[in-house]
Amino acid sequence: MKRRITQALLTLLALLVAVGMNAQGKTSGNARAILDKVAKNVNRPSGATANFKLSGDGVSSSGTIAIKGNKFRATTPEGVVWFDGKTQWTYMKNNEEVNVNTPNAKQQARMNPYYFITLYKKGYNMTSKAVGGGYEVHLTAQGKNQALQEIYITVNKSYLPTKVRFSQKGKWTTITVSNFKAAKLSDSSFTFKEKDYPNAEVIDLR
Repeated sequence: MKRRITQALLTLLALLVAVGMNAQGKTSGNARAILDKVAKNVNRPSGATANFKLSGDGVSSSGTIAIKGNKFRATTPEGVVWFDGKTQWTYMKNNEEVNVNTPNAKQQARMNPYYFITLYKKGYNMTSKAVGGGYEVHLTAQGKNQALQEIYITVNKSYLPTKVRFSQKGKWTTITVSNFKAAKLSDSSFTFKEKDYPNAEVIDLR
């Protein structure tokens, strides 16, 4: 269950980082304009934070996320995941363990928000419609090999993402985003610090 929560969160981070990137395929001009505006709000050089609620595929969780470039941190009641652009630490609260690994290219393509930028470059069609004072952008994959076949990104009138719903292997996950705001995040905030978890067993899988 923790693995599914982690992967869903990393997918959300990927989508937040990826919006507005160059996409190939059929794209309505309005959908592109919407995502371009969202990108300006999301892709902040100093970083950004948000609260989230996740549900779907038999799991549910809530917590906070932080992103800065290809770095991220996701915090939930179950644990914390840090990624500094090279090394990933996954802390599991129930057994006081921290798994350390260096994701290879394939793993990063599946889990890392920086590599998920290529998701859009490989071909998605985009359309948009007005909903509740904001917009909903609908992305559909051009090929069956895409990990995410459908994505719905709901944006408020301030062009901030409020909900992301995506289909992966035929199962839908919904992540509601709130309190999205710019933040000045230090690079050190994306690395695990042993002194903060003195009772945790560190397992180096590299």
